Amino acid sequence: MSAESYLPLALREFARLRQLADRALAQLPADAFFASPAPGDNSIAQILKHVGGNLLSRWTDFLTTDGEKPGRDRDTEFVILPADTRDQLLARWTAGWAALFSALTPLQSSDLDRIVTIRGEPLTVLQAINRQLTHYAYHVGQIVYLAKHFAGPAWQSLSIPPGQSARFNQAPAKYLEKA
Repeated sequence: MSAESYLPLALREFARLRQLADRALAQLPADAFFASPAPGDNSIAQILKHVGGNLLSRWTDFLTTDGEKPGRDRDTEFVILPADTRDQLLARWTAGWAALFSALTPLQSSDLDRIVTIRGEPLTVLQAINRQLTHYAYHVGQIVYLAKHFAGPAWQSLSIPPGQSARFNQAPAKYLEKA
């Protein structure tokens, strides 16, 4: 793959992850937003708070400041405080994704070799993008899993439903239109 095609691919994958999480959140019963499946497990609210904080920290002034901003308190991202309402956490999530797309959209292939830092560690822009892409995929998987758990039998598959692979392979465009 050429460097010229990497940035559009990365942007598409970030957008796909965001859409996947949002589609899972849309199926989450309202009373399950702050619920955890077991003691010590994170709720969807905690995951959104963490990912939102990470997105804002990493992508604000991405090329010019360390990706771990001095004002970020990562540990409190896993603690739900009284001020952490559903609307506030979703706004933080949305603002974080906006910061990511604002930082990445104007980049050119020549920027991929530039050096940025995350927690003082020098990384190329390419390395930093890959690092965050895998980090967000990990947490989006958690969001989808928890949303499916709490939705129960009402859950609508976000991809090819179990037992439908052969049908999908016969007419993949029909499935992709629904996604």
